[in-house]
Amino acid sequence: MAAAAIISADGRQVLLARRPSNVDQGGLWEFPGGKLAPYETGLEALKRELHEELGVEIRRAQPLIRIHHEYADKHVLLDVWQVHDFAGEPFGREGQAVRWVPMQELHGYPFPAANLPILRAVMLPSEYLISADEDDDDVFLERLERAMREDSVRLVQLRAKNLDDDAYVRRAEKALALCRRYEARLMLNGEPHLLERVDADGIHLTSQRLMSLERRPVGDDKWLAASTHDHGQLVQAQRIGCDFVTLSPLRTTPSHPEVAPIGWHDFQRLVEHAGMPVFALGGMTRHDANHARAVGAQGIASIRDFWR
Repeated sequence: MAAAAIISADGRQVLLARRPSNVDQGGLWEFPGGKLAPYETGLEALKRELHEELGVEIRRAQPLIRIHHEYADKHVLLDVWQVHDFAGEPFGREGQAVRWVPMQELHGYPFPAANLPILRAVMLPSEYLISADEDDDDVFLERLERAMREDSVRLVQLRAKNLDDDAYVRRAEKALALCRRYEARLMLNGEPHLLERVDADGIHLTSQRLMSLERRPVGDDKWLAASTHDHGQLVQAQRIGCDFVTLSPLRTTPSHPEVAPIGWHDFQRLVEHAGMPVFALGGMTRHDANHARAVGAQGIASIRDFWR
């Protein structure tokens, strides 16, 4: 099936449609779309379905996420596209309810289980900044603000291996205030208990910490992310309920030249069944963003390309 995440021009709302009461999972809200005909690609089917259901014409769309989901009686594959531009005013041509919903209110709507990973994908940007180690707080804050002001970065991971816990918390508090000013999300890199000291948006786990966990260590009101490097770690991330992950290294990097890169082909194979948004990491630049999206990634994560 093909589905559409139709985002408003200001990026603050997404279009939802309500399933008729007389069909499977009737009454639930969903991202509009429908089944592919035998001869159609996902985008071709989406163009047809959105015209038939909503009366709109897709002008520009981009792959967002592919979701394999097992219901009790069937397997579902959702090929989800983010619609960036369309013509027409959406309305329920088949009598279904259609509604623009603010991003922050999406969790208040009941969805089919297969749609839940789409919620994460539409609320995440396509770029994930990972901060570099900086000894000076002023230099750190200057570079972070430049990335948000000039590059429009809206998702930040505070990585500072050179700081002890107290110094990390002090920097995190300053970073959080700056992120709030630019409406950006801040992920702490460390143990989940850090969220008791800094009310950031979530925690990013190392792959070692990820593999040691039996259950999700934070509440649903916080994001949970993790670093992954192979199929087993992706499976574990899905099992404990991570909201998104990074997968690396896609390319050989100067910091870890001895680690064999995944490459685009294997990256796409791994992402296909990840069941959550995946950021490509390792030698990535903004020039790779469209390629990353084309092979199933949420986008790119980078230190060097954003931190300058």
